[in-house]
Amino acid sequence: MQIKFLGAALLMAAGPAFAAGPEQGKFSMSVLGGVDFPVSGDVHSGAVAPVPDLGPLNPALAGVSAELRIRSRSHDQIYGNAMSWGLEVGYGLSDRSEVFLQARETSADDGRVRVGAAYVPALDTELDVFGRFSGYDAYTWEAGYRHFFRDAGRVRPFVAARLGATETDAIRATFEIPDAAITIPNAPFYEKAWALSGGIEAGVQIPFTERFSMKVAAGLNYIDDLSDDDSAIAGLGLARINDTGSRVSVPLSITGRWDF
Repeated sequence: MQIKFLGAALLMAAGPAFAAGPEQGKFSMSVLGGVDFPVSGDVHSGAVAPVPDLGPLNPALAGVSAELRIRSRSHDQIYGNAMSWGLEVGYGLSDRSEVFLQARETSADDGRVRVGAAYVPALDTELDVFGRFSGYDAYTWEAGYRHFFRDAGRVRPFVAARLGATETDAIRATFEIPDAAITIPNAPFYEKAWALSGGIEAGVQIPFTERFSMKVAAGLNYIDDLSDDDSAIAGLGLARINDTGSRVSVPLSITGRWDF
């Protein structure tokens, strides 16, 4: 009697082993959301550029020279963490593998930081230079492959890889030197354009019914350099600071999945 009772208790604790997950020739649809943590990549790099005359920027400073000393600023410094959400359609190759097409949007609010200083020899001092960058909005389309481990059950580990392209909206920047009453407003900085992107991830799938499950995953995303627009900053000798824009980030996501 005690052995039977113990066996029944163990079965109850283990719970049912649902079969949610990929099946050969079957489709799935997923909705995902999460946080994207930037870990590498600059919104702009650094430069030192002489400005012989500040008059065109502020007539009261006509004939006064300066040296712009711009320092690199990362995605993390300017935008911080981004939010990400998307949709995915999968097709089962077997009960352990699938291919999928994923569409995601990643966005972060605009950010204002100190980007460097303007050294004024006549005053023998540095004046702070600030930059405000418009919001970061990126739209990703990637195809991928996912492999599951273990047989279908309560928790199932997986790994995945993705490759595709990301379109990032145009980014504009406003530069200010408050102590010199200088503002360069709403300057074009990056054009709206596509760039190569991809990523890898690992996580676990938790089935709740035979057709519905949830996934929790973490990984690494990469977006290549953005398309620079130097039309407003080249005259200041800063044309090279936006020859960058690539982004490496760690996404943490939760996904709801329906198998058909």
